[in-house]
Amino acid sequence: MQYSQTHLRSRPISAGHLRAFEAVARHLNFRAAAEEMALTQSAVSRQIQSLEEEVGVALFLRHTRAVELTSAGSQLLLAVQQSLPRIDGAVRQIRQSAGRKSVSLTTFASFASMWLIPRLEAFQRDNPDIDIRIDASDTAVDLDVADVDLALRYAPPSSMPPGSLRLFGETLTPVASPWLIKSSPPIRTPADIAQFTLIEAGDAHRTHLEWLTWRRWFEINGQARAQPRRWLYFSYAYQMAQAALTGQGLVLARSSLIAESLANGDLVQVLPQHRLDSPMAYWLMISPRSAQRPEIKAFCDWLQAQAAITRQTIGEVPDPDTVDFIE
Repeated sequence: MQYSQTHLRSRPISAGHLRAFEAVARHLNFRAAAEEMALTQSAVSRQIQSLEEEVGVALFLRHTRAVELTSAGSQLLLAVQQSLPRIDGAVRQIRQSAGRKSVSLTTFASFASMWLIPRLEAFQRDNPDIDIRIDASDTAVDLDVADVDLALRYAPPSSMPPGSLRLFGETLTPVASPWLIKSSPPIRTPADIAQFTLIEAGDAHRTHLEWLTWRRWFEINGQARAQPRRWLYFSYAYQMAQAALTGQGLVLARSSLIAESLANGDLVQVLPQHRLDSPMAYWLMISPRSAQRPEIKAFCDWLQAQAAITRQTIGEVPDPDTVDFIE
């Protein structure tokens, strides 16, 4: 079947016939596709013909007893097979959540793993009618356009937009598992740190996170030439903390993310008098579209209560110079 260039259209095609196309392409048989879709064979054939007219080229080669995809049909099938399951999944999620209250938020993976998720059970226990959806990604999203209610950010105050709520700050402190410390030579001065394997982010020296590096810590503590026994690099803070928990070395940890591990003794501070202040803080951002929903208010109140506990745990005292709300 041939189509002239006059059939080619610049606007997007309608999606109504794509399921018939996918079924025929999968079976390479109009009758089998019609049986699967509970339609007549002629109805399926008309849908495919209409789709070909919209696309402007033939999608199948018709033979006496079978059909064969053209190159254009194969190209379209690849896109349809990727798109239809995603559409079906989204529809299932919408149907399941219809009439239910939900909170969707985005945050970076380490914060989700180390701070948010361990605390969520308490919120869900007290609010069983509220569904939570977490997108743990390092990619920042625009709350004005994204389908997300809240964002939890890690940034200096200068980079946060108006309306951002400060949850807590952080200090950087060397930590290790207690049994590693007990089984190793004593650590009394910053120079002693070099006896150990040191754990840090592999890309810290190439990004804006230079203040998280052991090299900076050594320089500030008068040990610019120090060289540790070996280095162990990871991509995420939760991986570094896990390595420290299993005794693989020392990590210059973010106090707010390991507060619970310090409180229960799974990690201990090494040279606590040599902690460093961080220019970063953790922030809550609320989508303007979601701010007035009761479930959003309940979750934000809970977040701020949990943040207050973290501030107390890490010893963050009220400071008149602290900016808690970006205007």
